[in-house]
Amino acid sequence: QVQLVESGGGSVQPGGSLRLSCAASGSIFSVSTMVWFRQAPGKQRELVASITKEGATNYADSVRGRFTISRDNAKSMLYLQMNSLKPEDTAVYYCKAGLSADSRFGVWGQGTQVTVSS
Repeated sequence: QVQLVESGGGSVQPGGSLRLSCAASGSIFSVSTMVWFRQAPGKQRELVASITKEGATNYADSVRGRFTISRDNAKSMLYLQMNSLKPEDTAVYYCKAGLSADSRFGVWGQGTQVTVSS
């Protein structure tokens, strides 16, 4: 069983940067597709970025070019570097581990709040 704990959220001004981390316990991290999702108040959860065990990445159009997903299999860590943050990036960010990016399956973290406001 994989357990996930996110960290690194906080408040930042528009144009600023944050780096989210997701620490995974358990032995299957290295074989899992890891995903960052986010959910803003009153909105549906959306996929932000994903990375396969081979390192192939995928991004939502809204964050492509601003966010970078990465993983360190040796440390069982997932990261999301977020640059040029916008108020619309405000949400709770969750990491997920699974065999695919499908949100219906896998293990979720508890989430970390990101607020972008002047």
